[in-house]
Amino acid sequence: MNKQNILVTGGAGFIGSEVIRQLVNDPSKHVVNFDKLTYAGNLENLKSVEHQENYSFVKGDICDEELLKKVFSEHNIAKVIHLAAESHVDRSILEPLLFVKTNLIGTANLLNVAKTHWNGDFENKLFYHISTDEVYGSLDFGTDLFSETTPYDPRSPYSASKAGSDHLVRSYYHTFGLPVVISNCSNNYGPFQFPEKLIPLCINNILNNKPLPIYGKGENIRDWLYVGDHANAIITILENGEKGETYNIGGDNEWSNLELVKILCRTIDEKLDRNVGESEKLITFVKDRAGHDLRYAIDANKIKNDLGWSPQYQFEEGIKLTVDWYLDQAEWLENITSGSYKTYYQKQYG
Repeated sequence: MNKQNILVTGGAGFIGSEVIRQLVNDPSKHVVNFDKLTYAGNLENLKSVEHQENYSFVKGDICDEELLKKVFSEHNIAKVIHLAAESHVDRSILEPLLFVKTNLIGTANLLNVAKTHWNGDFENKLFYHISTDEVYGSLDFGTDLFSETTPYDPRSPYSASKAGSDHLVRSYYHTFGLPVVISNCSNNYGPFQFPEKLIPLCINNILNNKPLPIYGKGENIRDWLYVGDHANAIITILENGEKGETYNIGGDNEWSNLELVKILCRTIDEKLDRNVGESEKLITFVKDRAGHDLRYAIDANKIKNDLGWSPQYQFEEGIKLTVDWYLDQAEWLENITSGSYKTYYQKQYG
């Protein structure tokens, strides 16, 4: 069988590993996971597929042009799902140049290698760039939604670097005819998420009776999407998306940070037979983050109408699945928080 060779950058991360776990179920696809294995890259996320014949792993940096050329050549890459990125807003405030290097320079490098390798033969080729709703800036309270035509207005070094990478991808489409698609997604949650993010951080802290830090008054609103639904949307776009188009992916689930944390508290108290309200006592309000966007909300009608995709998990169901997973995966969580998750794979890959 002639397999379709797909390069997934950042495949050891939270979203990337879910995409790979779904992709390898299709024997007509061969997935090459290209990941630098920074702090957020964890190959334990892919233990269930690491021995499958249609899965390969290459440790590498998207800024390494020669290595990318080698990977494209050896695996005859036909499609790229580009997820590799520095993605945490707080870290971007502390280290903005790191985000510029990875998200802008790395993306430009990957685009150039793809263009050179395909050399004008773009039939059955695709460069799929995964982005964020944060490029659109901030919404006020109300009913306004981000659409694919919303002007860009990034407010943090992270979102600015992602906005720049979006523009680079579009420039390669318009200038060189490179077949591209872009998707901008709302906040993801679910299994295997690194516990610097709000939901796994709070789950871990609730389990260990630690404070639950909430910025400002906790009124900032985000649209939440279960990671399995996002991965399904990515594969839908990969297979059916129209070249040159952008698709917004959202969960139609807006919650303020304070409401979200209270839901987590109630869910875990119920799971652990704690007294109702016990975990809410851990909520601690802290100084607001610099440039903290007030509200994100996605209009996902385009992908629903054009490609027939819609989220399958309601928020309450997704949260319960997520909490259950973290409760059942105490060893995984301990390996992450202690840092020991890097030990085994460092011996293999350095």
